[in-house]
Amino acid sequence: MGQGGSHGRTEGAGSDLFKLADRRLAFLQQRQIVLAQNIANANTPGWHARDVSPFEAVLARKGAITPARTNAQHLSGSSRAGADVIVGSGEQSPDGNSVRLDEQLSKVADTETSQSTVANLYTKFLSFYRTALGR
Repeated sequence: MGQGGSHGRTEGAGSDLFKLADRRLAFLQQRQIVLAQNIANANTPGWHARDVSPFEAVLARKGAITPARTNAQHLSGSSRAGADVIVGSGEQSPDGNSVRLDEQLSKVADTETSQSTVANLYTKFLSFYRTALGR
């Protein structure tokens, strides 16, 4: 196999990793928005706490990443991101509100940690990629 074929696979694998990181960051951003809405409505009668479907479910439903096509006879995949907003069925206060601030703030902290981790991995992989390319 020549150098061109090998380079194409490496380039595809790298771009797929970046796409996956982008999808994860978009998912986490969507989750932060939903959690912020819950916190903003903590005193709204009848408000039900919401969250997004887990990222793993999004990947399983929509396909993890677009596969690299190393052969013209391979089937092409698809790549779409997005999570469904789901309404929680937790305990409700007498006014019908189910937002627990301690729970929401814990989820916000977990989401921020995940965002930071993905951003750090993205930066580290980009650094490795640049080193491999001699830049």
